[in-house]
Amino acid sequence: MEINKSEFVISSAETTQCPNDNKPEYAFIGRSNVGKSSLINMLCRHKGLAKTSATPGKTLLINHFIINNEWYIVDLPGYGYAKRSKTVQRKLEQMIQSYILQREQLVNLFVLIDIRHDPQKIDTDFITWLGQSGIPFSIIFTKADKIGNMQKAQKAANKYMDTLKETWEELPPYFVTSSDKALGRDEVLDYIEGINRELTTED
Repeated sequence: MEINKSEFVISSAETTQCPNDNKPEYAFIGRSNVGKSSLINMLCRHKGLAKTSATPGKTLLINHFIINNEWYIVDLPGYGYAKRSKTVQRKLEQMIQSYILQREQLVNLFVLIDIRHDPQKIDTDFITWLGQSGIPFSIIFTKADKIGNMQKAQKAANKYMDTLKETWEELPPYFVTSSDKALGRDEVLDYIEGINRELTTED
């Protein structure tokens, strides 16, 4: 798949404010500072599309980007950022849960994991919750270029997935990416294209 057009559409504080159409949505979420905005910009080859920041946790709204006028990338707030007040944190958690559980247009949630770190409880708990809630999701490992060559990155990803195997019967799809090197771009976009094709066939 090639992305020819990507545009920001709307920032929403509540799920009810999201676009009122039936285009499929692919949402991206992860802990603060996981490289979510950089990944979205890399996928779209549109440097300033999602706002990147040196300060973690700047995404506080549900951001919709229309792709090729056919489907949406949705940038969700990061979870687990400790410097927010408990009130703000709770509000964000409610917003994220509401979108994930209630948004019928959501066809896949990409959970971003920094490949440099061992499995963190906050991530594995979130992934477990998605499984228990029956949400279709995939894992995207980010920052693969930061740990050396592709062989090392793949080894780290396999190790992470092996940890999930301890509690999961069937593992979700996963992708190894680097925003700086555009690594994994084709694989992620081909995966999205495959789902879109299935949805069209169902219609």
